[in-house]
Amino acid sequence: MTTGLAWHDRADVVVIGTGVGGLVAARVAQRSGRRVAVLNKAGGVTGVTATHYAQGGIAVVLPGTDDSVEAHVADTLAAGGGLCDRAAVTSIIADGYRAVTDLVGTGATFDAGADGDWALTREGGHSRRRIIHAGGDATGAEVQRALDHATATLDIRRGHTALRVLRDGGAVTGVLVANADGIGVIHAPSVVLATGGLGHLYRATTNPDGATGDGLALALGAGVAVADVEFIQFHPTMLYSADTGPGPGGRRPLITEAVRGEGAALIDAAGRSVTEGVHPMGDLAPRDVVAGAIDTRLRQTGDPCVYLDARRIDDFPRRFPTVMAACLAAGVDPTRQPIPVVPGAHYSCGGVVTDVTGRTELPGLFAAGEVGRTGMHGANRLASNSLLEGLVVGDRAGAAAAAHAASAGPVQASVPAEDEHVALERDVLQAAMSRDASVVRDAAGLHRLAELLASAEPRKVLGRSDFENVALTLAARVVTAAADARTESRGCHHRAEQPDADPAQAHSRIYRLAGDAMAVAC
Repeated sequence: MTTGLAWHDRADVVVIGTGVGGLVAARVAQRSGRRVAVLNKAGGVTGVTATHYAQGGIAVVLPGTDDSVEAHVADTLAAGGGLCDRAAVTSIIADGYRAVTDLVGTGATFDAGADGDWALTREGGHSRRRIIHAGGDATGAEVQRALDHATATLDIRRGHTALRVLRDGGAVTGVLVANADGIGVIHAPSVVLATGGLGHLYRATTNPDGATGDGLALALGAGVAVADVEFIQFHPTMLYSADTGPGPGGRRPLITEAVRGEGAALIDAAGRSVTEGVHPMGDLAPRDVVAGAIDTRLRQTGDPCVYLDARRIDDFPRRFPTVMAACLAAGVDPTRQPIPVVPGAHYSCGGVVTDVTGRTELPGLFAAGEVGRTGMHGANRLASNSLLEGLVVGDRAGAAAAAHAASAGPVQASVPAEDEHVALERDVLQAAMSRDASVVRDAAGLHRLAELLASAEPRKVLGRSDFENVALTLAARVVTAAADARTESRGCHHRAEQPDADPAQAHSRIYRLAGDAMAVAC
């Protein structure tokens, strides 16, 4: 039934999120002739996305270079800890140049070298210089600017929080939404989740305020599977400040991996290399390796941070203006002193299970960007593969959602009785996750975390804040269950009791919500 709702509306495709995956999907669906509504839970004129904050760049194989799709695939598989889907990786990487060319067609511009071609840099885990960038270290801001401009005619609804994906048996019928007018329904046969990640499970994260696991919660609530959620990438070099420790959660600036790609070195307080002897690639090892090395060194020394010495990089302020500004705001001059850094919650490698077109198992439900799990990242994301995946899968998801809407035709959603939702207070949840499910986990901590989550109290969901706390708690439940089940170290999941990978666990696990429990299909 749909009585008691404040409003009703209709669309062919509803896109939830306005980062790279969402805007590319919405643009493609609109160009296909579909009526598209884009939901952004942030109020005001704009809402800052994770895309906006992406510094490093886009990993893409350019024609006429010494690079190849095969080499990029090999690097991605090596970083992914044995859990990447090779076919998915190959499909997405092979489509990268086309997707970047389309982005340039919207007005995006990338930095050029002396020869006039795009300047390429190298980041951790890459065997080639294949990272294109904009504004030195402001690639995400340029991508967001270009897409905002290209989608100016879209129906983007600010201050709209998606509360539930509605379904009628075997297909999507719409979205339950809260806005300033109350709770209502947008009746639609296609929904694209592009909600980003879950960094605000932790006190310190590089993610914007909206990264609260909404897409995971919406998918699980609709009966859809998620996978690989234990693999949360902690960026090795988040800018450290005195408030990085206990206290309210919030976004902290990251120091792009490209700084190490240009020659910066990771050292501890005594000036010793952090990564020497840990990995053949040293400071350019994959992110999980570097984050683990930093965590180990900090546990050994008791220091609050390590340091990134970038003093030997020529013209640092011009090459890295965003990093320079963030450091100066924190009282650090990178041209004169090493930058204090710690690992920070950065990117969720798993998410809602989809194919390479963004399709989930529920007809009419799609996912693109960080919220989706295509098999591209496996157990650890290779640097700068995220914008690439968002461009490629966002495009495909938009086309697939439009096609599904055209074939399904108009739908009528009904809203079932409200489920009971539980949530912890955010500061309590963040403190517990930061303590027990951070860079290194162990059984005792994960069991303590599970007990805390089981004590979460019921609450009504009336708007954004309520839903975010419910979403964070549900995301924490599935992350904790997955981390507890994986009794090995693989990719960016480190177990203190078992520092090595177990060949018998070289597979993904699928999780679904089954009443009050998480059901797992190994």
